[in-house]
Amino acid sequence: MKMKVSVRVLVVFAIVATGLLLVAQPQSAMAQEKFKLTFQATWPAGSTLYENFTMFCEHVKKMSGGRLIIESLPAGAVVPAFEVLDAVSRQVIDGGHAWASYWFGKRRVSVLFTGGPGGTFGMDHTDYLGWMYEGGGLELYNEFYQKELKLKVVVFPIMFAGPQSFGWFKNPIKGFEDMKGLKMRIGGAAGLIFKDLGVNVVNIPGGEILPAAERGVIEAAEWVTPGEDMKMGFHEIWKNYYLPGMHENVTIAELLVNKDVWDKLPADLQAIVETACIYTFIRWQAKFNVYNSKALTDLREKHGVTIHRTPDDVLTTFLKRSFMFPPYSFAADYYWGKK
Repeated sequence: MKMKVSVRVLVVFAIVATGLLLVAQPQSAMAQEKFKLTFQATWPAGSTLYENFTMFCEHVKKMSGGRLIIESLPAGAVVPAFEVLDAVSRQVIDGGHAWASYWFGKRRVSVLFTGGPGGTFGMDHTDYLGWMYEGGGLELYNEFYQKELKLKVVVFPIMFAGPQSFGWFKNPIKGFEDMKGLKMRIGGAAGLIFKDLGVNVVNIPGGEILPAAERGVIEAAEWVTPGEDMKMGFHEIWKNYYLPGMHENVTIAELLVNKDVWDKLPADLQAIVETACIYTFIRWQAKFNVYNSKALTDLREKHGVTIHRTPDDVLTTFLKRSFMFPPYSFAADYYWGKK
C-alpha cells in the first residue's frame, strides 16, 4: 500500500515538475533574449551632455550583463536635433536623449518637466526628483506625451544641467538696455520672455551656436554651464561670460523610449533602464559640479575670459516679466484641453 502511494506521489511530482519546466522555458528564454537599440541625442558628440548619454548606455550594458545594448548617436546622425521626439514616437530611432523644452512649440506646458520660467522655478534638483518619484510628476510627464501629444513614448529624467549661466557676449553689457535688439541664442520659455522684452531671440540647437557666432548671425548665446560651454568652444569666439542666470536654475534632460520598444522589453530590463537613469542622474551631478568649478577657473586663467556678474537689472527685469507674462501660467495649461 505504501509502495503504491509513494509511486503515485512520485508520478504527481513528476507531472507537476514537468509542467513547471514547460512554463519556465519561455520565461527563461525571454530572460536570456538580447536586445540592441539605437538612441540619438539632441546634442553633438563633443558636448559634455553627450557624456551623460554614454554613461547611461554603459551602465545599462553592465547591469544587464550585455542583454541590452544601446547604441548612442549624436545630434543629426539620423534626424535633426529638434525632430528627436517625433522620430522616437515613429520608431525611426528607438529612443532619445533630449530636453523637454525643445518641444515648447508643440505645447508650452513642456517646460514644466525640464526647468525654466513656468516650470520648476524655485525647486532644486533634489526637489525635482522628489516631485518625479514621490509626487506623481513622472506619471504626469508620461501622461503629457502619451495622452496630450498622442506620442508613443515613455520618458524618464536622466540629467542635471544647472543652474545655468546667463551666457556669452561679444561686447560687455551694463544693464538691460544693452540687451534690447541684441541677436542672442536662447530657447524655450526663456526665449519667449526675452523676445517680449525686446531681445532679438534666435533659437538654434547647441551644435549650431559656434558656427552662427563665427558668421556673426548672433552676438550672444546662452547654453549651459562653464564646463559644457568651454567644451563647446564658445570662449574661442567671445570673451565676456556672465553668470548667474535666472532663466534655468533647474534644468533636467530626458530619456525617451519608443513605447512599443519599451513594452517588448522584459520587466527586469525595464527596471534596469529606469535604475540606470536614476544612477546616471545622481552620479552625473557630482561629476558635473566638480567639472564646472575647474572649468570656470580655466576660462579665466588659461583662456583670458572675463567673468562678469550679471547686472541686477537684467535678472530682475527678466524675473518680473516671467511672472507677468501670460505663458508663465503654464501650470494652468497643464490640465489637458484647457488652452
